[in-house]
Amino acid sequence: MRVQLTETVLRDANQSLIATRLPYATYEPILSTMDKAGYYSVECWGGATFDTCLRYLDEDPWERLRGLRAHLPNTRLQMLLRGQNLLGYKHYPDSVVEKFVELSIKNGIDIIRIFDALNDFRNIKTALEATKKYATEKTVASGCISYTQSPVHTVEKYVEMCKELQRMGFDTICLKDMAGTMSPYEAEHLIKGIKDAVGDMPLILHTHCTTGMAYMTYTKAIESGIDVIDTATSCFSGGTSQPATETMFYALDQMGIETGLNEKVLKEVNDFFKPIKEDGTLNPKSLSTDSQALVYKVPGGMLSNMIANLTDLHAMDKFDAALVEIPKVRADLGYPPLVTPMSQMVGTQAVMNCIAGPYKAVSKEVKAYFRGEYGNPPAPVNEELAKQILGDEKPIDCRVADSAPSTMFEDARKELGDLAKSDEDVMSYICFPAQAKAFLTERKAKADGTWVDPKAAEAAKAEAAAKTLTGNGTMTAAPEVNGSAVTYTVSCEEVQ
Repeated sequence: MRVQLTETVLRDANQSLIATRLPYATYEPILSTMDKAGYYSVECWGGATFDTCLRYLDEDPWERLRGLRAHLPNTRLQMLLRGQNLLGYKHYPDSVVEKFVELSIKNGIDIIRIFDALNDFRNIKTALEATKKYATEKTVASGCISYTQSPVHTVEKYVEMCKELQRMGFDTICLKDMAGTMSPYEAEHLIKGIKDAVGDMPLILHTHCTTGMAYMTYTKAIESGIDVIDTATSCFSGGTSQPATETMFYALDQMGIETGLNEKVLKEVNDFFKPIKEDGTLNPKSLSTDSQALVYKVPGGMLSNMIANLTDLHAMDKFDAALVEIPKVRADLGYPPLVTPMSQMVGTQAVMNCIAGPYKAVSKEVKAYFRGEYGNPPAPVNEELAKQILGDEKPIDCRVADSAPSTMFEDARKELGDLAKSDEDVMSYICFPAQAKAFLTERKAKADGTWVDPKAAEAAKAEAAAKTLTGNGTMTAAPEVNGSAVTYTVSCEEVQ
């Protein structure tokens, strides 16, 4: 018997524990060692990595991918793709989805794990077709189901979903248990049912340790015939992350199950990441076991982002109330699985309800959801709430991508002008316009030699302003910024 492991430390593990704030330069030195570990794949791209590269880390996500490909030549690189949403929060036209998939494969991705937040398979069809169109001999199209529990989610329903993914032409199927709420009992019945339905088609299980269920669930899944499990190097495991790679390797080895992993290399990888975890970025709440997540259905990435957002708002006192509010919002929205972008939408609305009152303020994304722009919900939405939010506006009754402008890519290239040096730049702009434009503008300024670090400039101005001034005169300061003198003239009135 053989069970393989996907290593998540470069994507979901650090997304769940430290909100994806792991810079490429920090982990580049260990990549060539990871290449010798024998993983089924390394999940390293997609999800929130693209956004955070541009928004927080001052990185080009495509350059990151090319670096990963260069240092991991013998390992399958895996990404998470949100179907018609790509990596953003709205549906893009088919032409843009196809172009994104083409560029992802061209720049080094081998496995594309494709899902739709509502399990509306109309929204993953284009990404699948594009994956097949641009596939190399190493490319794998993995159809992903967003797993959750609700009155409308049953074993029978999930089995039918898997049969549909097989009919669509996916190479593998992944069950994505974002909140770690799948119990060992559910894993056994679900996996056996799916295996009976799809035969030898490889089946993958992804879960989180949030509720404390994960190790038990993986054990039962292995006994029930799972082919691949997602794990994280041990120092980045547990809490809202995945079970530990080394621990699962040890258990599987004791069971006489082959993994293909190199134990010595696994230790080297973990030793490398240990000091990185201790840099102060990690919030201790992300490491605790929360059995109440079995009620709230909150995934790890959603939990860490909620903590970060509430901290920024100085509203952590609303944390417990927001958790209680989440199941109510979820029921109002027709029990969507809590996975990006649904998790962010439901979580944000729950926070807004706690701060302003139930639906006194409604995000534009939630309004778009009620309008039908994200697809068909698993169950009917709260009709009274829908009327309150939409008024006389009628929900759409078609796939929203069909009405998206087919010229989006060409229009974006024109908008960027000489800021765009490649198709990849254009795609970054389409996915995250404000963040990408700021990044590309800074890149151009650096190349032209005209860039001034705004933080250094502000610090210089503050230093100048802090000096004592007398009378009505002025003072000039010329500190070094990026190797050049930057002059500020500060009047007395500004510092009194």
